This record gives sequence, structure tokens and C-alpha cells, in this order.
Amino acid sequence: MSKSFDDLLAQVAKCPTKKIAVACAQDDAVLEAVRAAKDRGIADAVLVGDEAKIRTIANVLKIDLSGYEIINEPDMLEAARTAVKLVHDGKADMYMKGLIDTKSFLRSVLDKEVGLRTDKTLSHVCVFEVKGMNHLLFLSDVAFVPYPDLETKANIIRNTVEIAHACGVACPKVAPLAAVEVVNPKMECTVDAAKLTEMNENGEITGCIIDGPLSLDLAIEPQAAFHKGTTDRKIVGDADVLLFPDIQAGNITYKCLVHTADCKNGNILTGTKAPVILTSRSDEFEVKVNSIALAAIVAENLK
Repeated sequence: MSKSFDDLLAQVAKCPTKKIAVACAQDDAVLEAVRAAKDRGIADAVLVGDEAKIRTIANVLKIDLSGYEIINEPDMLEAARTAVKLVHDGKADMYMKGLIDTKSFLRSVLDKEVGLRTDKTLSHVCVFEVKGMNHLLFLSDVAFVPYPDLETKANIIRNTVEIAHACGVACPKVAPLAAVEVVNPKMECTVDAAKLTEMNENGEITGCIIDGPLSLDLAIEPQAAFHKGTTDRKIVGDADVLLFPDIQAGNITYKCLVHTADCKNGNILTGTKAPVILTSRSDEFEVKVNSIALAAIVAENLK
């Protein structure tokens, strides 16, 4: 079981080298991440976009492009469509956002002819390595699904459990979070959490253990469970997956971890035919590299 991003990188090293198709690759941060991924043996890349700009940026960053395939397509939308088609056709293993707005990038992901859509719910999964925790922490959804209903929450769990399995967590413990750990009919998220737990017990959601509702402290801190007298729960401060009631709670928690904790993270979009690396320009370099590594592991698992 992978307990850190170093473990994930070691896992990637044992797999055949993957290939990324980058949409609108004329982006310095993305090119630096792609170079690092190649140097570390994580993945090669096909760079789709404005070739002149790609070469100019590479020259400034002293990136040798001789080992990369470059497809010249200056038009942003056509570059995205060309890049995603490579993954759709099996010529690349994962799809990465470059210098293109998120809306246009997602439009290419959902393209009916050449995109990566499936009948699954699309959701965003963040994987954290937090100092002081002896396992990886999977967060969802913090960036894509605003206000999931019960069915969508069940699908988000299924997507996230697949990622956890790919990372070597055989039976992840999933905590549907709320402000309290008891069902309150006036708090819909607690009712949903109890229903998700029941769905897991009935075999409707498999491959994991679900226990909710849970407050965040009971989900991740064993001492909190001890002090609150809840040590008879299926999750006693040892949750692997945190399911958030909505994007507000998820995004606030994500940013709190990123900006205050000693941690590393990577994230991908799931529910697609192949992993989609949807990072922000504000994400640090290592986040992009970690996201590529995570996508490579998931791509290998999908095989």
C-alpha cells in the first residue's frame, strides 16, 4: 500500500512508461512538469499547441524538445480536440490541461466523437500526503461537483474508491462528513451519510467501508473518537477517504491543508475513459508532477 508520494513514484517506476497528451502545451509551468515527469521515468508527452510558442518557452527554460512529439495546432479549441483524440484513440494514456481555459478543456473531455466521456459521474479526487498521518488521504469532491445529491455522492465514492484501489488501498474507509456524527433530519447531509452507509452494508457500494455521518475530527483523529466515546464506530480516526457534503466544505478544507499543513498533493478528474490532469496555474510545480504520477498509476490500473 502506498503511504506517500515517494511510494507512488516507486510504484510508477515498475510500470511501463505512460504517455500524456497535453492540450495547448505553450505553458511554462506545464512544460516544466512534463520535463520532470519524463526525467523521473513517469511519462513521456505529446505536446499539442502553438509550436513556435512551445519552442520559445522551452528555449528559455532550457528544455530539450528533441525527445518529444510536437503537433502544431495554434488554435486553442482544435489543439484540445487533437490532444484528447490521441487519448480517445489509445495513442496516449492520459490527458493534461495546458494554457487553455477550464471550460474549453472540459468541453473537449466531453466531446461526443473524440472525448473521454462515459456514463459515470465526473468528479475530482485530491490525494494528500500529510505529515503526521501514516497513510494517504483522498478528498472528494473539492473542485468539480457543487452540490451533489445522494446518487451523485454514491458515484463520487465509487470514483474515489477506484483511485484508492489503484494506489494500493485494498478496502478504503470512507467518511461522509458533516458537522456532527449523528443523524439530524434538519441536516440533509447527515441523512445522506446514513443512507450511504446503508447502501454500503447492502452491497450497493462495494470495495470499501462507509461510516457516516462523521465529523472531521472523528474521521481523522483517533484521540477524538476516544474522548467522544465513539470507539465502536467502523471508522475511528482512520478514514482514508473524506467525502464532503458540498464543494464549499471541500474546497475550504483543501485550501486549508495546502496553505497551512506540511503536505504534498496531486489531483485528477475521474469518471472518464482515461485519467484527466486538471491542475490550476496557481498549483505549485510538485503538485503538477504528483498529479501526473497519480494519473499514470490510475492509467495502469485501468488496463
